[in-house]
Amino acid sequence: MTLSRQTTTPIQPQFLERMSPRAFVPEALTTAQLEQLVDAARWAPSASNKQPWHFAYALRGDAHWEAFSNIPNEFNRRWCLNAGALIVLLSDKQASAAKHSFDAGCAWGYLALEAHAMGLATHAMGGFSADEAGAVLGLPEHLVPEVVIAVGRRADASTLPEDLREREIASPRKPLEQVLSAGAVAAQV
Repeated sequence: MTLSRQTTTPIQPQFLERMSPRAFVPEALTTAQLEQLVDAARWAPSASNKQPWHFAYALRGDAHWEAFSNIPNEFNRRWCLNAGALIVLLSDKQASAAKHSFDAGCAWGYLALEAHAMGLATHAMGGFSADEAGAVLGLPEHLVPEVVIAVGRRADASTLPEDLREREIASPRKPLEQVLSAGAVAAQV
């Protein structure tokens, strides 16, 4: 079952079509595909052009895969280990103390849209161990793991554990009037 997303303005279809599935075909991405995704992400807007993001990755089955597979929490490991790559998005709080997370989030959005244009799917996960990411990646204190991103070719929902199948739909969004205010916000939110 899929949800037909609708909008009240003429936006580009990629914004309505892209979603964050959990069902992935268990085949590795290529290094070239991974580089294309990150190349798109690096063109994201950045406060004072600090570009405080870094992408650490493991391709399915490579020498880093086993270590990376321990970073997502137990719930997310149930599905994300079928992805073609796992990416840990890091932000550098030394490079941009006030905006590092914001800028890294924008870079994630660019990566997600490039993946969609390539016929790939992405799912960013907040459910992961920052301590495990730090240990696996040997992170210095100034690099903050923001999310873990599963990337790959989308599979049919039937490949998921039964309790996750019904969640494999494009989620709705709040109506525009609930997220847009003309002038003062307090009276409208």
